[in-house]
Amino acid sequence: MDLLALRYFQTVARLEHVGRAAEKLRVAQPSLSRTLARLENELGVPLFDRHGRRIRLNRFGAAFLRRVDRVLAELEDARQELDDAAGWERGTVTVAAESLLVLTEPVRTFVPGHPLVDVRLSQASAAGMTEKLRSGDVDLCVTSQPLSGNDIRSRVLLDEPVMLCVPSGHRLAGRRRVGLADLAGEPFLTTRPGYWQRALADRLFAKAGLELQIVCEGDEAAVLFQLIDAGLGIAFVPSLGLRADISTTVVWLDVDDPECRRVLSVAWREDTYLSAAARRFRDHTVEHFRALAEAGPRSKRDPASGAVTG
Repeated sequence: MDLLALRYFQTVARLEHVGRAAEKLRVAQPSLSRTLARLENELGVPLFDRHGRRIRLNRFGAAFLRRVDRVLAELEDARQELDDAAGWERGTVTVAAESLLVLTEPVRTFVPGHPLVDVRLSQASAAGMTEKLRSGDVDLCVTSQPLSGNDIRSRVLLDEPVMLCVPSGHRLAGRRRVGLADLAGEPFLTTRPGYWQRALADRLFAKAGLELQIVCEGDEAAVLFQLIDAGLGIAFVPSLGLRADISTTVVWLDVDDPECRRVLSVAWREDTYLSAAARRFRDHTVEHFRALAEAGPRSKRDPASGAVTG
């Protein structure tokens, strides 16, 4: 049994598709199939149930995968720990976030000082980030929702109010503050279920006894302001968005509810080795948001209404 066979098995087990696994591993499909067959022969049990061209991990394979994941993770941790001990300024940092916009500035200021560190980003819901941490696919998660697990630790990056964005000609645009009751029947732009903005809207509307009227679900935060400006609907947006360089006339309003906030955190697994590169990126991100909080929000208040314009 060699490490290559274990890595091949791990990839096929996760994808449950030999063809896609061969593409990801960049090996010929017949060679991959032969490697799996030799591994099963060595173990003395089948690891997959095969139905034509489809395969499914069976109970033997599921039990073996748990051990293989641990073995390969330990070896990767060992390699990274030796690199760190040798003082090599290199490595890979993998980070997942609900919105990649929160990472653009930390990455921009981190990369020039760490040219040999490869930063890799991905987008996921809270449940997806938890799974990525558990499987070892990512080192860090930047999340606006708590991630479950006794082995997951986190540090708060930013605790900020969430505001309401409306088009400039909206009936509420002349207000400085709004209550939840003022939003009854309004068309809302929000994210898909599982992401923090949707969770916040669902929670606030349920508390107020209102029905959330959704006209757009999406994950492209960058286009949100343009959709609001176009008059499609209104949206909850973190006050961090006031710093965005947007060419729209959207109006920002305070929401008169103490629960209309976002707590942005960075999370990692405590029971695995966190590389020096990952620790540096984590600490750099913490420092970035600390400086941001100390600088205070940027805003453009309308002198007549007190509302903030984009």
